[in-house]
Amino acid sequence: MDRLLQYLLKTFISRGQFRVTTSRGTTFSCGDGTGKPVAVRFVTRAAEWAILKDPELKLGETYMDGTFVVEQGTIADVLELVLSQTIEAPQWGRLQWVFRYVHRRFQQFNPRRRSRKNVAHHYDLDGRLYSLFLDADEQYSCAYFESLDQSLDDAQLAKKRHLAAKLLIPPGKSGQDLRLLDIGCGWGGLGLYLAELTGAKVTGITLSKEQFGIANSRATERSLSERAEFRLMDYRDLREHFDRIVSVGMFEHVGVNHYDTYFRTCAELLDENGVMLLHSIGRSEGPGITNPWIAKYIFPGGYIPALSEVIPVIERNGLLVTDIEILRMHYAETLKHWRERFLAHRNEVERIYDRRFVRMWEFYMAASEMSFREQDMMVFQIQITKRQDVVPMTRDYIGREEQRLRGLEGERRAPLRLAGE
Repeated sequence: MDRLLQYLLKTFISRGQFRVTTSRGTTFSCGDGTGKPVAVRFVTRAAEWAILKDPELKLGETYMDGTFVVEQGTIADVLELVLSQTIEAPQWGRLQWVFRYVHRRFQQFNPRRRSRKNVAHHYDLDGRLYSLFLDADEQYSCAYFESLDQSLDDAQLAKKRHLAAKLLIPPGKSGQDLRLLDIGCGWGGLGLYLAELTGAKVTGITLSKEQFGIANSRATERSLSERAEFRLMDYRDLREHFDRIVSVGMFEHVGVNHYDTYFRTCAELLDENGVMLLHSIGRSEGPGITNPWIAKYIFPGGYIPALSEVIPVIERNGLLVTDIEILRMHYAETLKHWRERFLAHRNEVERIYDRRFVRMWEFYMAASEMSFREQDMMVFQIQITKRQDVVPMTRDYIGREEQRLRGLEGERRAPLRLAGE
């Protein structure tokens, strides 16, 4: 077994410094000796077999269970080294991928009841968990880093400003008359920002009971209840019309089976002169599958789409794409901030849950970050309308509108809460 493990790992890992200790105490090294040294140890023979047979699922499971131990470096370092390799996966790995691709539509079949269950699995966890690593406004989506030295709080504020600028909400009374829908509103941060700074009448919807309660409480605390309403409901059950629609970090939970339903519903909800903005994680190398470990432990029913899977559905539902922006490394930086904050509070997380949960979420954040740094993940923002002349001919308006919103933020700036407070 030790020889097989050594042969396969040395075949796959051709770069870096990777030292392995097997469950029987055999030690060997892989890579070309460059980069940061990383060392791991297998505690059991079962862990070795599991990772060899199905690394995409079992690497995370064995790390969670403590049978795959990182002795030098961190699990983020291990994943960075592994995901940066250029050697193709072995034949049985490709067969597993094909099998999972064929079955992905079943795994992403998300009728209303299953959607609620999937959302509760992740977003209805103990609220203290998210407050330990998110920014003050609890934005649980990709931040917009205007510079690499920008703080997480400032980058998340820049994200909200960037989204608001693309929504083209006019100042003054015209903006106050707009009806705006936020699909997948989270804890209400973006909706409250838009209601406060633009005066738009915001309706936010979520399937998370925790998010629903907190979002409405925040609206009450900030005296915005008349302009921001949050509902516990599925987007498929809406029967109203809106001038603006925004959806941030929700589309990843829709599933490929439901893309037509999603955009057909948005087309029915959006006014003829309306603007929609979709912000989602995407993959830049074509259709794929959800990582099996992520699907099992973190986001059941979820899928990260390729643009080639999204644009045709938008078109056939009578909608026009007026702008696309790709954010490449922004989510990697966001996840790095989250991971560092999470690990700084790991003892508190362990008190809320347990050590296995801490390792699970550390692996989740590290794997997600490295998929943006080393593989094909990115974030896309798609601006959508029903008519060609609804948005300006050039993108200059985005910068001008961001500047105007920045001025309004300065007038309303409130003290920030530090992570963990």
